[in-house]
Amino acid sequence: MTGTTLLVFAHADEAECFAEAGVPHLVTGVGKINATLSLSQALLSAEPGAISRVVVLGTAGAIGDEARLDTVYQVTGVVQHDYSLPSPKITPAGQTLAPNTATIATGDVFVQDDAQRASISALGATLVDMESYAYAVVCERLEVPLQLFKVPSDFADSSTTQDEWDGVVVSKSRQLFDFVSAHLPELLG
Repeated sequence: MTGTTLLVFAHADEAECFAEAGVPHLVTGVGKINATLSLSQALLSAEPGAISRVVVLGTAGAIGDEARLDTVYQVTGVVQHDYSLPSPKITPAGQTLAPNTATIATGDVFVQDDAQRASISALGATLVDMESYAYAVVCERLEVPLQLFKVPSDFADSSTTQDEWDGVVVSKSRQLFDFVSAHLPELLG
């Protein structure tokens, strides 16, 4: 039996263009706890085999100097940056589709500090967010293929503010929608 794809966003503003187009999706809420709980509930409450993969779309901070704000990246590696013990790098099991790939570091903090940015970069990350590690762990444990696609919204440095993110997130939703139209049109119904 072939199931459907569960489309996931952390924040409703990231999903705005998809909501306007009537595309079914799940908004988990920001942070690792919200992401873990919401995605777990969605997957565990579905009939067995009803969901064949999870596709996560959203924004991230650009950590690596090579990261560009006009590019959607497929995340091919996920690490934690706010955990005192080393956490294993998780490689999402979904097929790689995007021409640009990145490793993302996840932590429960909006990164806007140059020193923190440098320490996250030392982990080998190009991007940073607050949910991807949680999504990856849930999908790995429940054996559901995961694809993560992120578009940088800021440079996660000392000049970055939460207000800046609030101001650009809707344009990033449009970038994600255009990316899905080109690379994953089946998600738009």
